[in-house]
Order: sequence, then structure tokens, then C-alpha cells
Amino acid sequence: MIPHASWHVATVSDTRQETPNARRIVLDIPDWPGNEAGQHVDIRLTAEDGYQASRSYSIASSGDARSIELAVDRVPTGEVSPFLVDDLMTGDALEVRGPLGGWFVWRPGQASERPVQLIAGGSGVVPLAAMVRAHRASADATPFRLLYAVRGPDDVFFREELARESDDDGPGAVRVDFVFSRRTPEGFPRPAGRLTRDLLGELVLPPERNPRVYVCGATPFVEQVLSWLRELGHEVDDVRAERFGGS
Repeated sequence: MIPHASWHVATVSDTRQETPNARRIVLDIPDWPGNEAGQHVDIRLTAEDGYQASRSYSIASSGDARSIELAVDRVPTGEVSPFLVDDLMTGDALEVRGPLGGWFVWRPGQASERPVQLIAGGSGVVPLAAMVRAHRASADATPFRLLYAVRGPDDVFFREELARESDDDGPGAVRVDFVFSRRTPEGFPRPAGRLTRDLLGELVLPPERNPRVYVCGATPFVEQVLSWLRELGHEVDDVRAERFGGS
């Protein structure tokens, strides 16, 4: 059962640079009811003159802990993300509403013959990382794969965690495939270039396996991926997609 969403006062307990343009933020929330992998929150900022701005951010963590983890990418024209990435300090208080969303979630321990295919564009990997973490923590046996399209190795969110997944071929491991559009790491088997339909078909689970597919990223990325999935024979009406814009 998904907890009822409400406003909470959160305190910043930790921050760290995630990429040159993004920041990881841990928020302590004493009355947080817990959340599922794939949910999100609204964060509301209030200026001294009373002006308020609120934006949604995916949660990179899940479970019953009284804290949540975010990874926020700076949008230069945004009203909220520049403050969160550049100015937020440990000890600051934020208004947080959540947990939000019940469709774009993955729950461990639900017996299913359907494997899971995650497809992320850029910072759209954040809620999918929560699913990867939940899959790992629960030792769930569901086959998992992640396709992550990103500009270059320096722009990868959760780099160390995903590298460990990539190196692990044991039971319960998540296969991680990268597509780098601008620059590849040394020794990468493919040249830099954008995701294409043919490459998507090569790297995702085939439609014959009837995977449960989650797609997250900027709206143009998600719409293009959905179009290609349809052309490749996937049942797109069953795909769970989450889109975002500037914030």
C-alpha cells in the first residue's frame, strides 16, 4: 500500500558532487512514511518576498528509512535545481511533499515470469537506480537489465554502483549497457553516438520475452524510445514511462 502524500519538513544531512552538473542530496525526514522504488517528491522553495517555486524530483532510494536520497541535475534556466545544486548546504531545511506516484514503481518480492528492462536518458536514471538498488538489497530473482544513454563517462550518475553491477555476473546481478553520445571511456567497444533504433533493439530484452519496461528521461528521449519500441514489436501500452522537463 502506497503511503498518503503530505508535506514534510526535511533537513539536509549530506551532499556530494554527483557529476560536474549534478549533486546528490540526502534529506532526513522524521515523519517520512517510507517510499517505493520509482516514486518522487515535490520540493518547494519560498523566497524572502513570499514567492514560491515547486518542482518534482525522483527519489534514488526506497524502503522504510526516515531519510531519502535525491540526485539533482542543474537546469540553468530552472527556478529550483540551480539552488539545490549550487547553494544548498548541510543543515538547511526544505519543504518536501511525498511520496508521490504509484504507476512508475517496482516492488521486489512479487513473483513474476516477466524480466525487467530499464531504459534511462541522462538524469532519468535516478528512479531506475532506486529499482536497481531495491533489486540488489532484496536479492530478488527477477532478471534485470538497464540501458543508460548518457553524454559521457563524467555524466554518469551512480557511477561506482553501476560499475559494480556491470562487473557482477552472479545471480541477481543487473546487466548494465551504456550508450555514450559524445565521449566514451577508454576501451569502450562502440564509438560515441546517439542511441538509435537498431542499437536499442540490440541492447534491450526482445519482445518475445515480454519484459516489463520502464523508460525515464527528457520528453523527446522518452517519446523517441517509445516509438522505436513499438516498431521493434514491444507492447508500448504496457510500458511505464516518466518524462521530465526543465526545473
